[in-house]
Amino acid sequence: MSDSAFQTQFRTETIKGFEKRQSLARRLVTTEAVIKGNEATFLVADSGGATAVTRGLDGDIPTRPDNLNQYTATLQEWHDVPERTNFNIFASQGDGRRIMQETSMGVINRKIDDDIFTELATGTVNWGSAALVTLALVLKAKAILGNASVLNDGQGNGVGALITPAFHAKLMEIPQFTSADYVSDKKFEGVGKDRAFAWLGSDWVVDETLPGVGTSDANNQKYHKAANGHADNTSGKDTKVGYDEKHDKSWARCSMYMGSKKLQNSGIIQMPHDDATVVG
Repeated sequence: MSDSAFQTQFRTETIKGFEKRQSLARRLVTTEAVIKGNEATFLVADSGGATAVTRGLDGDIPTRPDNLNQYTATLQEWHDVPERTNFNIFASQGDGRRIMQETSMGVINRKIDDDIFTELATGTVNWGSAALVTLALVLKAKAILGNASVLNDGQGNGVGALITPAFHAKLMEIPQFTSADYVSDKKFEGVGKDRAFAWLGSDWVVDETLPGVGTSDANNQKYHKAANGHADNTSGKDTKVGYDEKHDKSWARCSMYMGSKKLQNSGIIQMPHDDATVVG
């Protein structure tokens, strides 16, 4: 006699699908909160490479103007609104309203980073053509930024890097990155759990949504936070959950007004990487 009338158990708690849910790049740029208006202007000021002068024959000290440049980030509105009928929520597994709210926040967080990526990609300084990362290339990028006074600008340690998982994987093969002879932290402990780490005087962030990830020409950048500005509305992300009585639907909305702008080209170096060789 065979068994029959089995019961199916449905897990109450939702298992989240694999996708990026938080902004990773925003911490590595200069941010500005906008109280009112659709533009935020960043002022970049320096001496223009001036050198010291001596008093002239007329007894006066020659004067000069400072090098002042304004860069404007134009804010745009961005939204995400998932919607489901109440019958769908009633008949479906999991907390439907909470799922909608969480996924909409993830969509806007990814848009923040996409906005920043777009501006970083306009940087024209690079370490050469796409290649597999080596210690020599990393040091080359560091030297290029150093030659541009990016590493010794008196603004503290503001240099960071956005890299793909494949770039990170190749770093793991470099003894100077993993060996206790060179670094104090154990790079192979907790791999895949931590997105950010410090190495060679910079903060490195691994982001799987960088343009070209997994291809032979993946976008990776090393840059100073003063090289890129990101502006958003003072209140930040606006999240709402609501119900449409007429159509018996529930919805969640996440909105944000934001814009990014490249501020200093010399402070960004492109590190195109051959991800395809690593994962292909």
